[in-house]
Amino acid sequence: MTQVLPLIDHPYAALPARLRVAQAPVAVAAPRLLALNEGLLRDLGLDADALASSAGVAALAGNAVPTGAAPVALAYAGHQFGGWVPQLGDGRAILLGGLRLSDGTPVDLQLKGAGRTPFSRGGDGRAALGPVLREYLIGEAMAALGIPTTRALAAVATGETVQREVPLPGAILARIARSHLRVGSFQYAAARRDTEALQALAGLGLALHPGLDTAADLLRAVVDAQARLVAAWMGVGFIHGVMNTDNMAISGETIDYGPCAFLDVYHPDTVFSSIDQFGRYAYRNQPGIAQWNLAQLATCLLPLIGAGEAAVEEAQAIIDGFPDAYQNAWRSVFRAKLGLRAQQPEDADFVLDFLGRMAAAEADFTNTFRALAETADDAPLPPGLAADIDGLESWRPIWHARLAREGGDPAARAGDMKVANPAIIPRNHQVEAALSAATDGDLAPFHALNAALATPFDAPAESPYRASPHASERVHATFCGT
Repeated sequence: MTQVLPLIDHPYAALPARLRVAQAPVAVAAPRLLALNEGLLRDLGLDADALASSAGVAALAGNAVPTGAAPVALAYAGHQFGGWVPQLGDGRAILLGGLRLSDGTPVDLQLKGAGRTPFSRGGDGRAALGPVLREYLIGEAMAALGIPTTRALAAVATGETVQREVPLPGAILARIARSHLRVGSFQYAAARRDTEALQALAGLGLALHPGLDTAADLLRAVVDAQARLVAAWMGVGFIHGVMNTDNMAISGETIDYGPCAFLDVYHPDTVFSSIDQFGRYAYRNQPGIAQWNLAQLATCLLPLIGAGEAAVEEAQAIIDGFPDAYQNAWRSVFRAKLGLRAQQPEDADFVLDFLGRMAAAEADFTNTFRALAETADDAPLPPGLAADIDGLESWRPIWHARLAREGGDPAARAGDMKVANPAIIPRNHQVEAALSAATDGDLAPFHALNAALATPFDAPAESPYRASPHASERVHATFCGT
């Protein structure tokens, strides 16, 4: 076919065949373009008109395999909610090939919902429209927030129905990622005592972190990347919802947006995922789970790190470094959110004191931090921020005293805080409303919300997307969609 989607070789072709299966996408009945990410297209040097054409939509839907494609489904294993599953793999996703960003960075192009593969485990290999558009929205919102993430290139309706609890319209997500290597990729090889495969995977992992040479270097780089990533999640109130080892990317990107959600009212024990019945992946637990997942990676890499007790001690020391790396990143994130420029030994306690007051006051996470940036020192906080606004007001003199010791221009500080505190996040009730409308055939709310999320730090005060949900609008459970 014509070069509507000019692909370059992807690195997985060099992996041992037992880590991948050649698998073409399964054609769909009536592909129709739902959304095209024109900003990302420009960064990839792709032609929007060509991709919106019938030939382009056919390529994005998997109905026509582009020139240069080498479609594969990747093997991996994983711990799902702590339970070991020796074989998972791409059960509904096909990696087509590579593309290159304008700065030369290579990325993967994957079609999610592209049909059954040998890893489908009885599933239909398809995706419903709602989860596809959820991943599109949340991934693009995270990118606009400056958080490393996979991204949506396009969403395509299939013209087919998928059966979940009820029949739903089907869709395919064309997803871009720096890499689709996961902790579970290494677990798959390690469980089979396949040192050759581990070495091949480590080579691809090292390529994602230039300048490194050894398996220990790789482990250290992934630990640091994940510490920064999870700290960034915590700073915007993001809850991933399924932090299984197969959903942790070696690149340090956020991957696999299933039952994810953002905090409205702040409480550290918040859980949204309907399948997380015991709160394993609650907001407060995310750093600890990240370290747990990284420990599984360390176990996999031990044969490459070295032999005997020395290798175990080296790997353990790297994993033991996660809490400090995370705490440093977390303190940096929250210092910026509170306009603190000087690092102080009491910073963690200072932030935790405020967060505790927020929880007691039932304060809206996003709007409270934004209000601190937008409210003059001598003006009261907006009353709608919390059930107990006095609980927040009683903290402001403590904060002002700290700022006074640091000095600096208040206007400049407020400007810096606005850059650190988004006015708009993907509010759960707004996301659900947009997805419900799209499922009923109306894409206008989806496109309007996606446009608003593209500039999260610049929204005017009257924007409806800044509003906390009313009690009747609150979303208490989110669903994976698989």
